Amino acid sequence: MRLVTFRPTVNAASRLGALVGSNVVDLCKLGNIHGHPIPDNMLDFIEMGPSAIKTTTALLSVFEGNFPMGVSIPLENVKLLAPIPRPKKNIFGIGLNYVEHVAESSKALDTSRELPAEPVIFSKPPTAVIGPGDAVEHNKAITQQLDWEVELAVIIGSTAKKITHDQALTYVFGYSLMIDMSARDCRRAGQWIYSKGQDTYAPFGPCIVTADEIPDPHTLDLSLRVNGVVKQRSNTRHMLFKIPQLITDISAAITLEPGDIIATGTPEGVGAGRTPQEWVWPGDTIEAEIEKIGYLRNPVVAV
Repeated sequence: MRLVTFRPTVNAASRLGALVGSNVVDLCKLGNIHGHPIPDNMLDFIEMGPSAIKTTTALLSVFEGNFPMGVSIPLENVKLLAPIPRPKKNIFGIGLNYVEHVAESSKALDTSRELPAEPVIFSKPPTAVIGPGDAVEHNKAITQQLDWEVELAVIIGSTAKKITHDQALTYVFGYSLMIDMSARDCRRAGQWIYSKGQDTYAPFGPCIVTADEIPDPHTLDLSLRVNGVVKQRSNTRHMLFKIPQLITDISAAITLEPGDIIATGTPEGVGAGRTPQEWVWPGDTIEAEIEKIGYLRNPVVAV
């Protein structure tokens, strides 16, 4: 199932939907018709656990695409938001999680040439999140080195504390796409949150694909373009620390909760690692894509 958060009109409240073909199905309305209450927002839906996915999938299959009037809306007529517009807490970011990115970072940034022995974890606050088509803000008074990173995002489905490696993937609700924007000249004494956590620095979406549709998240092609030019192209199989290792490591000390997001790191091809270095500026457009999940396109604007 491909889940989205959307507005049916410009001024309407956000709603929970499912992508079915070229339409968005309002799941709350669908549930009401059949006497199976479905929340109108993503976080509450995730909190319901696996039964929500099972029930909703069954309801969607009943209609075979022929939904009652007012339940299904053409995708082109809605505004997609970030799947979780306001996460409950900071996004867990993973740094230096692709071997080639470790190498390019060591040449241009103050990071080690040695592969990390354990996951490098930072965070991005909820206020960094924006959705499909929303603008990434470029404040020239703060940064002259705004960079891009395409990443697979993991959405946690149930409370996870001290989880073993073999259990880890059973705690995943689904997967999405995130662009980890980074102001490379804003790192402070090796700390990354001011560099990576500024407002609009986490484009997220366009949907969450439930985990049952991606049984192996380590086989996905991912790519990023700036103004139509390919800058990153790789596959999630090249992660240094795979998703079970990330969940095990984080949950050993920090409880993961339903709706928590882990951005799993980026492959080589970032602007800082290029010769000469490249950055994005107002007027540029960033496009990112992950196989089986979808596509994000975000313009860069001056503020």
